Amino acid sequence: MTDSVADDLKPNAPAMGKGTALPPEEIDRLTDDIVAALKTVYDPEIPSDIYELGLIYRVDIADDRQVTIDMTLTAPGCPVAGEMPGWVENAVSTVNGIAGVTVNMTFDPPWDQSRMSDEARVALDMW
Repeated sequence: MTDSVADDLKPNAPAMGKGTALPPEEIDRLTDDIVAALKTVYDPEIPSDIYELGLIYRVDIADDRQVTIDMTLTAPGCPVAGEMPGWVENAVSTVNGIAGVTVNMTFDPPWDQSRMSDEARVALDMW
C-alpha cells in the first residue's frame, strides 16, 4: 500500500508517503531524510536545488520501503534531462532504510515558477 500526503512546510511541496503500515515516526524520518537527499541535487544551470525549485511532484514510500518519485524539469529540452533522474535515484538511495528508488519523469503538469519555494526565489532573485 502506498499513499501520499502534502508536506506542510510549503504550499508547493511534493506529496510524500503516508498512510502505510510503517510507523508514523518512521515515515517522518524517511520523509525528512529523502527531502535532505533531494536537496543535494542541483540543476547545473540553476543555483537552487531541485526540491526548492519544485521539480519533485510526488514521493511515495511503500510498505516494502520502495520509493517512487515523480519529477519534472524546468524545460523538456534541459541538457541534463537524461542524467538528472539518475542523480535523484542515487541521492535518495543513500537514505538509510530505503529498499529501492524508481524515478519517473513527467511534464504533466508542466513546471512553472509558481512551484518554487521562497528559498529558491531568493537564490534566483525572482520576486
